[in-house]
Amino acid sequence: MKTLIGGVIAAALGLIGLVVWWGQFLMVLAGIIPAMLLLGGALAIYLGFDELKDSWSPEETAEPPPESGEGEDVEKYKKEIDDLKEEIKTLKDD
Repeated sequence: MKTLIGGVIAAALGLIGLVVWWGQFLMVLAGIIPAMLLLGGALAIYLGFDELKDSWSPEETAEPPPESGEGEDVEKYKKEIDDLKEEIKTLKDD
């Protein structure tokens, strides 16, 4: 409830201030708009250049070349799985 009352008071004071200082508000607004356009344009140029620079670089492969010992690892794990399955069967039978 306190927040609501504080918000109403702040909005009323802001509206009164806007009415009283309308000319100064427009002067500040006239100064802020070109500055924001300049900063926004500079940001867009930077991002566009960065994207263009990324498109110029060669594509890198994310997948490393396969190692020579991978096949041996797969066979080792398959054998281990088969051994564990046999052990489970013998435990179930007991």
